[in-house]
Amino acid sequence: MKLVAILPASERLVAQTAMLQAVLSGHETVVVTSVAELEPHLPSVEVLVSTPFTPITEAMLAAAPKLRFLQVAGVGVDHVDLDAARRLGITVANVAGANAVSVAEHVVMAILALMRGLVAAHEAMRTGEWPLARWMATARDLAGRTVGIVGMGRIGREVAARLLPFGVALLYHDVRRVPAADEDALGVTHASLDDLLASSDVVTLHLPLTPETRNLLDRERLGRMKPGALLVNTARAELVDEAALVEALGSGRLGGAAIDVFAPEPPPPDHPLRRLPNVLLTPHGAGVTAEAQERIAQGALTNVLRFLDGHSLADVVVEGHR
Repeated sequence: MKLVAILPASERLVAQTAMLQAVLSGHETVVVTSVAELEPHLPSVEVLVSTPFTPITEAMLAAAPKLRFLQVAGVGVDHVDLDAARRLGITVANVAGANAVSVAEHVVMAILALMRGLVAAHEAMRTGEWPLARWMATARDLAGRTVGIVGMGRIGREVAARLLPFGVALLYHDVRRVPAADEDALGVTHASLDDLLASSDVVTLHLPLTPETRNLLDRERLGRMKPGALLVNTARAELVDEAALVEALGSGRLGGAAIDVFAPEPPPPDHPLRRLPNVLLTPHGAGVTAEAQERIAQGALTNVLRFLDGHSLADVVVEGHR
């Protein structure tokens, strides 16, 4: 079979290419780094491996009449036109849960950094200041606070497990309530979204981007959050009305935010979130630790080998028929 992998250009690209070609030595294996490089291969590709950073559109899928299997080397699949894949009979799979621990650790780090004003203190120290008085006036304990987790999938559960020892009250909202035994084990209490927003000192988002979740936190819902509350978004930028968020942060209505996801990515240099002092920004890297990348690579490659050998697949998102 002909397999094409579209991977980001990096220092490891040569090694990644050599590894894929060695493992898949019985098949034609091509590695490209852009959609432009991919396009000439679309008429003949049978297996495509893609990261979540490259949009896979209906037009691209329609131009690949031999494509039978699309393996996402990652967790998110909103970059793929799944409806088109379903219509065309193309099987789509991801590597579910591979970065759950990494994202959860990042969330805890971000919450603590915001609660203590860590970034502002660090930057002041680097410029020669001694900001102790300012830090004393703003630093807060996490213990005793209420944290609201929106989305109780793999990542949401890992976040809850790591936050519980801090002595916080944990609320969660999800369209599917978790079993009572799991609620007890995780120390979480189910709440409506509005009640969660009104009660939480920190809100952290762990939902996929769907038509139902787009702009879930609009201006009205952001206005329902507790004054001074913190927002953490490591999921998808489009879950939040960005203009309303900037307004709430700029006015002091919200105390701060940790944002790992943007639309578009990367955000332009003059992006309004870059100019706010109460925001912690990271480059969509909450789930890209070395360990997570290894789990993703191994999971994607294992699934490709399963497909090539005719075995059942893991983490199927769309069941194809080609």
